[in-house]
Amino acid sequence: MRIIVITLFLFINTFLQAQESNAAYMTKVQSLDSTLETLYAVISGEKGEKRDWQLFKFLFKPEAKLIPSGKDKEGVFKVRYLSPDDYINTSGEWLVKNGFFEKEIHRVVHSFSNISHVFSTYESFKSKANKEPFMRGINSIQLLNDGKRWWIVNIYWSQESKQNPIPKEYLPN
Repeated sequence: MRIIVITLFLFINTFLQAQESNAAYMTKVQSLDSTLETLYAVISGEKGEKRDWQLFKFLFKPEAKLIPSGKDKEGVFKVRYLSPDDYINTSGEWLVKNGFFEKEIHRVVHSFSNISHVFSTYESFKSKANKEPFMRGINSIQLLNDGKRWWIVNIYWSQESKQNPIPKEYLPN
């Protein structure tokens, strides 16, 4: 009986903590701007700095996908489909171990009704102190507003290369 009471207490405590976190996180998804700012902020941090993966997952609709694209060894463009948990499992440790900051430098938004598509040009740095990015690219982000908040439905991205430079219309003036 005692084990059941302790287990029930732990479950209720965890549930209440999750509810408090969700309430605090709601302010971060009230606008398209705040949702995108939170996305970039939550994956960014100095070497050794932990990320708030609970907040990261809170940004996404269930079944959302993160879809990196790039060339394979034969030079053919391929994509991988990751859930938010897959992304955390494959990239989370690397982000903390190496330091990583992704900064949005330009945005093009197309919206209709409750959906938006954002082409978000980014630069990536190993530290906030770095002046030159080690990588640039474009995140294609699809979002849904359900009347209460913004949700990320998918993020599909490609990195810039010499053969694939970012077009001028997706760079700051």
